Amino acid sequence: MTAPVLRLEPGGAATPAHAGARLEVAGLRKRFGRLEVLQGVDLALVPGRVTALVGPNGAGKSTLVKSVLGLVRPDGGVIRLDGVPLGEDPRPRGAIGYMPQLPRFPENLTGTEVLALLRGLRGAAAATDETLLDRFRLRDQLGKPVRALSGGTRQKLNAAIAFLFQPRLLILDEPTAGLDPAASAVLKDRIRELQGRGRTILLSSHVMSELEDLAQDLVVLIEGRVRYHGPVRDLVQRTGLHGLERAVAALLEAGRP
Repeated sequence: MTAPVLRLEPGGAATPAHAGARLEVAGLRKRFGRLEVLQGVDLALVPGRVTALVGPNGAGKSTLVKSVLGLVRPDGGVIRLDGVPLGEDPRPRGAIGYMPQLPRFPENLTGTEVLALLRGLRGAAAATDETLLDRFRLRDQLGKPVRALSGGTRQKLNAAIAFLFQPRLLILDEPTAGLDPAASAVLKDRIRELQGRGRTILLSSHVMSELEDLAQDLVVLIEGRVRYHGPVRDLVQRTGLHGLERAVAALLEAGRP
């Protein structure tokens, strides 16, 4: 029950700064000791669409994401952003915004100081987008040390930072975890807005209803291999089951040894 990997032609006309980045992963492999975590992963993310990344624990999702971010060095394969292979040079990854599941900020710094630190690293010329700071009503919390912020407020800061530098590729890991319903709705609306503007978004979550609500495409990773890559609706139709959760569960069950 697999679908062809979506292919994007590298090169071509110059990509506008506001458009989504084209991400291609080809033949990606990674081994930790005797355990082969990624076994030739191929996928492509389409600008202007939200792609959901799902799979059981230990499937290789985190290793795949860390490879794209440059936090893990793959043993084989290539990762291209707009046709440019990603390697040791960190500059192409400046187009990526990342929201980790568990944010770690310097506990002694205030929220304002964290933002100033990041702006300093990016340089004065870096364009910023502070929309989420206002929509989350975060500004009155930014003067507090990070250690004094609640878990939900930290998650809001985490989200605001991921979107801050107008990334063309957004990688969001369990983005609504710890958010109250109002903040969760704000974040989902922002994801939809940027998707509508042509940004590329990779979303990992265990909440299938959230993925069904936001994602157009789906990547299912099982034991380090892509078992499905295609539109969400196609998987649901092929399984003949009601809803994404049941369709994914059936695929995961079929992929077990």
